Amino acid sequence: MAHSGTTTDVLIVGAGPVGLSAAADLRRHGVRCRLVDRLPARLPYAKAVGIQPRTLEVWDRMGLVRAVLESAVPMRGQLTYVNGREAARLDLELPPEVPYGFAALPQYETERLLEEYLAGLGTVIERGTELVSFTQDPDGVTARLRTASGADEELRVRYLVGCDGAHSIVRKTLGLSYEGGAFPDTYMLGDVETDADWGLPQGYALRSEHRADDGSLDDVLVCIPLPGAGRYRMSMNVPPELAAPVTASDGVAHGLDGGDGPELPHLQAVVDRLAPRPTRLSGLRWSSVFRVSHRIVDRYGEGRVFVAGDAAHIHPPTGAQGMNTGVQDAANLAWKLALVVRGEAGPALLGSYDAERRPVGEEVVGRTVRHSTRGFEDDPTDRRTLILREAQLLVGYRDGPLADVPYGPVDAPQPGDRAPDCAGLTTPIAAYPLRLLDVLRRRPGHVAVLYGAEGAELAAAAAEARACCGLLPLDVLAVLPRTGDPQAPVSLGVPAYRDAAGEFARLYLPDGATGFVVRPDGQLAARFPLGGTAAALSGYLRALPVPLGPV
Repeated sequence: MAHSGTTTDVLIVGAGPVGLSAAADLRRHGVRCRLVDRLPARLPYAKAVGIQPRTLEVWDRMGLVRAVLESAVPMRGQLTYVNGREAARLDLELPPEVPYGFAALPQYETERLLEEYLAGLGTVIERGTELVSFTQDPDGVTARLRTASGADEELRVRYLVGCDGAHSIVRKTLGLSYEGGAFPDTYMLGDVETDADWGLPQGYALRSEHRADDGSLDDVLVCIPLPGAGRYRMSMNVPPELAAPVTASDGVAHGLDGGDGPELPHLQAVVDRLAPRPTRLSGLRWSSVFRVSHRIVDRYGEGRVFVAGDAAHIHPPTGAQGMNTGVQDAANLAWKLALVVRGEAGPALLGSYDAERRPVGEEVVGRTVRHSTRGFEDDPTDRRTLILREAQLLVGYRDGPLADVPYGPVDAPQPGDRAPDCAGLTTPIAAYPLRLLDVLRRRPGHVAVLYGAEGAELAAAAAEARACCGLLPLDVLAVLPRTGDPQAPVSLGVPAYRDAAGEFARLYLPDGATGFVVRPDGQLAARFPLGGTAAALSGYLRALPVPLGPV
């Protein structure tokens, strides 16, 4: 057996969108990692296709989003039909300050783009390489890998992250519980083309149901638009002749079945039965039988080993929450691992991963189960909040261990909340306005944003913030109110932008001169009066466990 020393900081198991995002974010933070996947090649399946606005913001911070935008198609809403009649129309309208809308992209394309981005950072997927076992001790993790050639390798790493799906060996080895259950129905998926004149509005999904006299759902067709003329990923109840018993050895009935998939006539029969307008299917790219469960682990990790994505939570695909929740698991964990690996925070910081993300997973599992069984129409939430929640723009950690004390108006963004994007930031040189995301892009660490009129108070706050940069990777920038000469040079020792459109003030609701800290995952870490910059930043640093050197 070949042996490797501790030249790798983090081993990531599973190269789906979650594992790829975790590896990309870790590499962006300068962490050495290896990414292994037991499959010899990327699967050509359009499994997870919905990309939420919050995920696009996360990828924007990484510098990846442009490639996604050029490949995806917009998702504008959903039409719901019941027994042949239109019953509801959900338009996915977001406030104008939200930078990205909803999108659809086949999972294999999402993986391709992430893989190319990761390769640009110097890391490639080790395909055909399987995690066989691992053990951990106070100083690290010893993993046994079986490579594509059949050779065994023993690898010593500091941390291990399991992004290896519903049947995760990492989760099982840790002994994490995976409580939940399976839905009785089995579905079939197909990636097909429809007639060009089918008549559905562009960018709209279709959900067509048949309900029995007692109101129970006994037939359903769901069509999600994909890139390409008339192309959809369709899901529907499986006919009896394709139903098969659960074969998973661990009893977790979730995901694509390995048996024969449905053929075009199977899909066409359901479309003929349920589609509000007739259409002829063609160009079947792939198909499969799909089973759905709802489960979540009792904890997101133990010691030096963590789980993310489907390894931690599975649920119905309603609302396209699964992959997006997993990507944001990865974004939450990556920056914390990076600080600990570099010795800039103590290992206790990693406990905040479970504390922040498991409540999110529990909420998503519960909500998607309700929506799957009763539909969006039965959700009592007002329409605006429902859409913001589905967009994952309301995910926050106010009750988490890292949230600083609130400051300012009660309706203002507070520590733990998503840091809003805003438009209309200008500089004396650029002839075009910027968004806050433009300013934050490719800044991998924490960013202190100081808002106030140019003067002694702002200059002093900038100096105090710069003095903290040696304790924590921290970029510092200033935002000036919209009043003032936009062409006047600003000399603060930090980059400065003017809130020319007034959007920063409108969305952040600063209480006079106010400072903010944006975390690497785009959440607010702190909010404080500008006169208390040194105390506030020191307080946030104290919230991060005391660094003990690289571990």
